[in-house]
Amino acid sequence: MGVEASEYSIYRRVVSQLMQGQEQLPSLPALTLDIRRALSDGQISTGALARLVSRDPALAALLMKHASGALYRHPMAPRTLQDVIALLGMGEVDRITMVHSIKSLFTLHSPAHKRLFMEVWGRLTLKASTCAMLARLIGHVAPEHALLASLLSEVGTLAVLSAFKDEAEIPSGELYYKLCREYSKSLGVIVLKKWAVDDEYIEVIRAAGNWDAATGRELELIDLVNLALFHAIKERNADAELPLLVELTAYHKLQPPLNFIGDNGELELVLNHRADIHAIAETLR
Repeated sequence: MGVEASEYSIYRRVVSQLMQGQEQLPSLPALTLDIRRALSDGQISTGALARLVSRDPALAALLMKHASGALYRHPMAPRTLQDVIALLGMGEVDRITMVHSIKSLFTLHSPAHKRLFMEVWGRLTLKASTCAMLARLIGHVAPEHALLASLLSEVGTLAVLSAFKDEAEIPSGELYYKLCREYSKSLGVIVLKKWAVDDEYIEVIRAAGNWDAATGRELELIDLVNLALFHAIKERNADAELPLLVELTAYHKLQPPLNFIGDNGELELVLNHRADIHAIAETLR
């Protein structure tokens, strides 16, 4: 057995132990649960929700930043947290709270962990922002719903990294991504079931990256997630092994002019809004 194969065997054991001891997987923060509980009963006022959110200044700042970003073309920027909540709506506050929680749960503190986390988080936020922009431009799915679904579809990728939080050594980037290919979907399903999120998000994990995913005739959430995944991979690595865009099931649900393809094999829709996509991603970092 070579050195790399031996190392991979050790890392596989660490991830397998995490899957068997699910209590070690991150739980949602108490404040996130409080906010989601308050929103689920449908009775909370914007003032009461603002007071709840203000208990986490970083979350409040993220909501303010998001409300002023590229997804919301509002003539007057919101000035207070209540203004932000009124502009975004309760459902969007719920989703952004989840996004904030995901990042805070998986941020690790050793320099090596942090470097790998930031690389992964950058890729995930690019993909999620592409998904949100596609939803805004194409319709069928609310942009914030698409953003969260895209991010949650790779929560298992972050969970793989969390398996090494107590380890002196972490895998190289190459071995880490190999572990992700083997374990991230299973871990992602386990985490989302633990968090009691909607089953729709769990189904997205299962079908993400399946370019032939069989869905209905209308464009669905998983179609947007897969289109976003395709474009995020292609943007970060022009030489990545990908099918042609026209071979994706999701592509065939787009009608002209939404399906126009640029010279580099990507949707013109994405190319023309890349600055906005990066602006959304920046709000999530």
